[in-house]
Amino acid sequence: MNGYVVDLAHSSDTAPDRVGPKTATLARLRRSGLPVPDGVCLTAAVYRAQLAAAGVEESARRVVAADGFEQRRLALEVRLAFQRVPLAPDVAAALSDAWTRVTAQPGALVAVRSSALLEDTPSASFAGQFDTFLGIGTDADLITAVRACWAALWATRALHYMETHGVDPAATAMAVLIQDLVPARAAGGALSRTAEGDVLITGTWGLGSAVAQGEVVPDRFVVRRDGTLAGVEPGRKDRLVRAGNEGPRPHAVARELVDAPCLDAAQAIELARLTMKADVLLGGPVEVEWALGDAGLQILQARPLRIEPAPAPDALWLRHPALRGQPAGVGWGAGKACIVLSEHDLEHVEPGQVLVTQVAGPALTAVLARVAGVVAELGGSTSHLASLARERGIPAVLGVADATRRIPHGATVAVDGVAGVVRWMQ
Repeated sequence: MNGYVVDLAHSSDTAPDRVGPKTATLARLRRSGLPVPDGVCLTAAVYRAQLAAAGVEESARRVVAADGFEQRRLALEVRLAFQRVPLAPDVAAALSDAWTRVTAQPGALVAVRSSALLEDTPSASFAGQFDTFLGIGTDADLITAVRACWAALWATRALHYMETHGVDPAATAMAVLIQDLVPARAAGGALSRTAEGDVLITGTWGLGSAVAQGEVVPDRFVVRRDGTLAGVEPGRKDRLVRAGNEGPRPHAVARELVDAPCLDAAQAIELARLTMKADVLLGGPVEVEWALGDAGLQILQARPLRIEPAPAPDALWLRHPALRGQPAGVGWGAGKACIVLSEHDLEHVEPGQVLVTQVAGPALTAVLARVAGVVAELGGSTSHLASLARERGIPAVLGVADATRRIPHGATVAVDGVAGVVRWMQ
């Protein structure tokens, strides 16, 4: 079992090829003094040991060369093996050890997060492609969550993403990060640099999953690099997510809090300071996930951030109607509007069109490769969809109120992913 479980505090044990870039980055930030929840990681060696014990190594190797039905069948065989085959004795011992280390206090809840060896890299963020489980309160639930994280590497959506990036799933592995759960009063994301050089923060009440999944329009805070709070734009936060022993559950937000900023000025400035420190420590622009709990602000994730200068659109577009939202992509693009009101409508999206939809959720990943831009009524600048749009160089504007009602289907639409403006020709 040597090398199966490592602590975030042990620098020699947290190399990216053992624990994944996500865990390695958090360990580095924690050792540098940034507030990161304590935890341990089940290394890639645990995944590989269970893959061998399940007897599906050969099936895994054949996936990348298979086509169509055969590829789906092989991937399903691997996925089901991770979920159903009994744990190897040394693997079971590693999970028990991890649970004991993290849950020293009675009633403690943990977060179980994927930490694949290929995610959170400059070329492939894998934002929203794998699984996170919050509010895990028993060792049995821990085993279920870890199995699901391993299996997520072989899910159809993740395999499609890997294929577009030239990655063989059999050549990589899934480490799993297990951390103390932050009982978040507020949470969200932050960008260490915008095109204007500022720090951008988004947030909502409760856990940050509502921001990541594009289920609300988050609050937006802009902080100058000198620590000045330059602006606050309250979002539309009609729901929040809390986690207990039963897992994450949505709740309605009190009416007086829907439009109330989830951070005060001092908290926003402090979070900007932490984000800028992560930028310096990691040697470049970063996108972070954060939570505000009983112990104050905590950094939950940090990945490389792609930024581009603001484009100069044709002056002709300035004469046309405009809607504003949160910039969530890069560059500027135009195309015919395709209104999508359900996942079933995604099959009608044609190459070069601008996708106009309501929820900026992970299902949109399937069509990102062929659209010229994305406009959504919900979501914000630090959602998973925004990360994927920046990665692909696609302009996107999220949190655009009434976009599906006001933008005509088939109209020529221009999307400015830096300024957060959508215009169309009537």
